[in-house]
Amino acid sequence: MALKATLSRPLAAYVAHRYQRWMQDPVGTQQRVLTSLLGAGSRTAFGHDHDFRAISDAAGLARQVPVRDYEALRPYLDRVQAGEADVLWPGRPLYLAKTSGTTSGAKYIPLTRDSMPNHINGARDALLHYIDYTGRSQFLDGRLMFLSGSPELELVNGILTGRLSGIVNHHVPAYLRRSQLPSYATNIIDDWETKLDHIVEETLGQPMSLISGIPPWVQMYFDRIVARTGKTVKEVFPDFGLFVYGGVNFEPYRKKLFETIGGPVDSIETFPASEGFLAFQDQPGNPGLLLLLDAGIFFEFIPAERFFEDNPPRLTIGEVELDQQYAVVLSSNAGLWGYSLGDTVRFVSRFPHRVVVSGRIKHFLSAFGEHVIGEEVEQTLREAMRQHPEVEVVEFTVAPLVSDDPAVPSRHEWLIEFAQPPRDTAAFAAALDAGLRQRNVYYDDLMAGNILAPLQLTALSAGAFQRYMKSQGKLGGQNKVPRLSNDRILAEGLMAV
Repeated sequence: MALKATLSRPLAAYVAHRYQRWMQDPVGTQQRVLTSLLGAGSRTAFGHDHDFRAISDAAGLARQVPVRDYEALRPYLDRVQAGEADVLWPGRPLYLAKTSGTTSGAKYIPLTRDSMPNHINGARDALLHYIDYTGRSQFLDGRLMFLSGSPELELVNGILTGRLSGIVNHHVPAYLRRSQLPSYATNIIDDWETKLDHIVEETLGQPMSLISGIPPWVQMYFDRIVARTGKTVKEVFPDFGLFVYGGVNFEPYRKKLFETIGGPVDSIETFPASEGFLAFQDQPGNPGLLLLLDAGIFFEFIPAERFFEDNPPRLTIGEVELDQQYAVVLSSNAGLWGYSLGDTVRFVSRFPHRVVVSGRIKHFLSAFGEHVIGEEVEQTLREAMRQHPEVEVVEFTVAPLVSDDPAVPSRHEWLIEFAQPPRDTAAFAAALDAGLRQRNVYYDDLMAGNILAPLQLTALSAGAFQRYMKSQGKLGGQNKVPRLSNDRILAEGLMAV
């Protein structure tokens, strides 16, 4: 075992032990985080406007600071982007992370000197927990590939601005940078498909041991490796043993991705966002992600079914329950206060608090009052694929199909790009309908009352999702396809490309 792998083990044990201290007192840990945040925030324009000096606990925060999404917080964020200091956090941010918003266009999330360690240490500690739990550290001696956005940054009003994954790329430790691929020259290529071709060239023949990225874009990379060599990924990279992913639910991609790999590899799921690195899978095999309660972020949780009320309850870590859907609200040392992240989570354990990411609070399908969420359609698809083991799915989305004829019920349309289609399409569609009825009582009622007809399954041509995302300028990087829509924009776009 080489030096990096050997030295990582005592560090992994130390970090895991340090985590145990705050994991044993989640409520006290979060209160200490909130107290620290309010102390710094009181020296800002936002803190003055919201009388931070009168806030001492979560109830005070909820009373003084309303829940806001990016658009509602934008008057302050625009001042930050313009270069003004002491607006949301003392001083000016080190970076602005540019991300694509679904409703706000481009969003610019501040990354401060205090919040950057959250992003860097979160990713590092995910690997160290894996090493401590499994004893496997050999991957550090191979080549490490982080499939990310461009690290090229621009200076906007004196603040370096770029994609989060590109910003983080600048903070990869020197001892890992020598093992990192792709090269800087390749990583700054704008066109995703051209970039992938260069990555294939750079990685073939290298001892790749860790590969990280969002699953659909990693699948594109793997497909090109297979097309180029005629071999499985594991045959091309026999040292490949660890896959790190995040950003989307892995399950719809799992079967095809591991068939392309062609051999066993371990995996770690993470929960990164431009607003903060929120959680990671600290125990391989355990689907729950450890929520990082001591990393400069104070969490609040709103029951998803009450999120759109005028004054919904805002629960702290000590008040959450298992197996309930919550919208995530955070206040952080990046200067985000009462910020609606847009993601929903479900707690699968407490003490320690572990979550699974269940969807997006705005990505739900309720065109007919059914209130279907992303986790329900993903679980439904997974179960249908289990019943039809020949099926392989590249990507999918679900949209409403509203009938113009009052005598003909409306329905859901599942638009699926298959790598391997079902032998019996009607049976597969029936399995999807049955699975969703089982998981969602509102959908079941609408079906039972003949208000909705059985779903329509539309098989898309090969590459349809890639062509659509490319047409929208969202191919690759951290971009994701919405699972659910309440309109036909995405569905019509997919069928037009």
